[in-house]
Amino acid sequence: MNIHEYQGKQILKSFGVRIQEGIVADTPEQAVEAAKKLKEDFGSDWVVVKAQIHAGGRGKGGGVKLAKNLDEVKQRASDIIGMQLITPQTGAEGKKVNKVLIAQDVYYPGESETKEFYVSVLLDRSRGRNIIMYSTEGGMDIEEVAEHTPHLIFKEEIDPKVGLQGFQTRKIAFNLGLSGNAFKEMTKFIAALYKAYEATDSSMFEINPVLKTSDDKILAVDAKVNLDDNGLFRHPDYAAMRDTTEEDPTEVEASESNLNYVKLDGNVGCMVNGAGLAMATMDIIKIAGGEPANFLDVGGTANATTVKAAFNIILKDPNVKAILINIFGGIVRCDRVAQGVIDAYKEIGDIRVPIIVRLQGTNAEEAKKLIDESGLKVFSAILLKEAADLVSEVLA
Repeated sequence: MNIHEYQGKQILKSFGVRIQEGIVADTPEQAVEAAKKLKEDFGSDWVVVKAQIHAGGRGKGGGVKLAKNLDEVKQRASDIIGMQLITPQTGAEGKKVNKVLIAQDVYYPGESETKEFYVSVLLDRSRGRNIIMYSTEGGMDIEEVAEHTPHLIFKEEIDPKVGLQGFQTRKIAFNLGLSGNAFKEMTKFIAALYKAYEATDSSMFEINPVLKTSDDKILAVDAKVNLDDNGLFRHPDYAAMRDTTEEDPTEVEASESNLNYVKLDGNVGCMVNGAGLAMATMDIIKIAGGEPANFLDVGGTANATTVKAAFNIILKDPNVKAILINIFGGIVRCDRVAQGVIDAYKEIGDIRVPIIVRLQGTNAEEAKKLIDESGLKVFSAILLKEAADLVSEVLA
């Protein structure tokens, strides 16, 4: 589950990570009041107005602006709130900005130059261990750094038996070229950041940039936090941070029906039980000459209710020209799934696209008979090859 920058910073701060302070605002008037409060706390008229959407590259799209006085704060907030912000991560349609973060100015002059770094914590699935990835090239897209200057990206692997060690935090600070108080600050920052990552059941923390201020403080200027959905039952306060306006409406609807759904750009809708089988089904569709329109896992206990919900979601996509239902009857009997398909079809009414149903496992033959004798525009199959052939036929 993705959360906004201001929410990620709240989590980091609760674990002792120093952050760029800020106040979220829904209107230009609230933005002005937030700027006044920040001036009281930090003594500067300058603030940064930052659009809050679930996407990176906001500055490139005009979603991050410096304001030097209250008039500019109001103008910048008026320009950003309500805009359709387009960044490299939003696609051409962009995302509507509903709120902004009014953040303190942390690039103030001082005894030394400011310096930006990149730091992230995530799971290296190939190694089965958490890693801290970091670079001296903060403020840039890490993909560009990896492509053009890969030697500037460092990785520190964490042994789960002992956790993050002190020598590792010092190694990170050393590789980032720090010394003196900034060195000590960075070791504390990394230790607190990793503690927050583990304690929150997160799948990724990305701080870009981590800033060394002119007075050698280390703080998070940005915060991209991705929380593991499977761990949210332990963190109801974090689950409450979910902003459904930032998500695809059909994916939100699917999650409310306990369906695992991801929209794609193809022409064949998929309804499958089990993630592995869903991936194989998408391959079968491509082999048959089609393109999957979605990933949709109805789970191991598919019934008429879940099938109907899945139908409704798939049919909202105007690009869908056919639907392939691929169910393995292990936990659930195939004849019950077949009856669920028939009941859902009749309840929905006229379905404008052909449906191929492949049922394999317990009572597969009985299920095929139910489908064949239903009188509905549904094609049944038992073997995957049969299903692929039917997909080819209906798309021809």
